[in-house]
Amino acid sequence: MSVVSAAEQSRLFLSEAIGTALLLLGGLSVVIVMFGTGSPMVRLLPSETLRQTITGFLFGCTGGSIALSRVGKESGAHINPVVTFGFWMMRKLEARVAAGYVLAQLAGAALGSLPLLLWGAMGRSVDFGATIPGAGYSPRDAMLGEAATTFALVTTLCVFLSLRRLRRFTPFTMPILYAIMVPLEAAISGTSTNPARTFGPALISGRWDAWFVYWAGPLAGGIAAIVVCSFLARRIDVAKLYHFESDRRRLFHRMAAPV
Repeated sequence: MSVVSAAEQSRLFLSEAIGTALLLLGGLSVVIVMFGTGSPMVRLLPSETLRQTITGFLFGCTGGSIALSRVGKESGAHINPVVTFGFWMMRKLEARVAAGYVLAQLAGAALGSLPLLLWGAMGRSVDFGATIPGAGYSPRDAMLGEAATTFALVTTLCVFLSLRRLRRFTPFTMPILYAIMVPLEAAISGTSTNPARTFGPALISGRWDAWFVYWAGPLAGGIAAIVVCSFLARRIDVAKLYHFESDRRRLFHRMAAPV
């Protein structure tokens, strides 16, 4: 097994950081526009459930678009530490590369959140999209909500990535999945499913309420999904969400079992 060069690692990590930054900048701007005080969308769409559904759909569109982009072609567009951890559990990534991905995702989340400060009072009114346990819900409730939604996310990825006829549609599942999950679960935890997504707005808003929930819940849900879908995970041969054939040095196949 050859070693990933420093130049290759740097390129992967930079792409992953850019992808995560774009996810937070685009996705959380949607959150601010849909729910921020003074936004015209609050008047135009008075139904909170409808706005949550649209927000989930557009957030999923942002993630799916990154997977389809040149950034996704380079890094695989995990843009979520839990997704990277899942690929590592499946033995599709080396531990060092997986750790670098997580650090790049957190760095990207921080960089992508900084421009959100330009939303000013409207952004501050929703803590720039920070995820915290909802009113009337305990950290335990929020953790269970995060575990359940992340289980759904990782299970969906396992199903689509493991079946060759379906895997090219993987990015297109994200808008539908989040359009369903966000209105159902947002009141409990904010429907993060992504520690990096929570880290960015917490950093600029100072809202670290029950921050551990947004690591423990998604990781628990992701691990449970990998265990339950282990028979499917064995069929996944590349640690990407799209551009599966673009792996000239087989960096993403390096620890994969033969298929």
